[in-house]
Amino acid sequence: MGANQIANMVMRLFMRKVISKGIDMGFNAVSKQGGKARGQGQVVAADGQAAPKRELTPEERQRQQEVREARRAARQAKQAMKVTRRVGRM
Repeated sequence: MGANQIANMVMRLFMRKVISKGIDMGFNAVSKQGGKARGQGQVVAADGQAAPKRELTPEERQRQQEVREARRAARQAKQAMKVTRRVGRM
């Protein structure tokens, strides 16, 4: 086994781990496992008090429902990905 083959094996191993970590980070961001997204904090009025929440329109409610479903689908896809990785290692 030459030095070139060993270098290729090590590089493939390293790239596989880096790509897997990147995919996991993407799934975490989509499924909100990694923390709160920017701009999702509480709205504060000029006097320092929390601004009162307004009533949502039906379109906004529908959009929120779609976002929740997308996040749930991302979590399920992440779990499926973990299972397939475990099965592939056996």
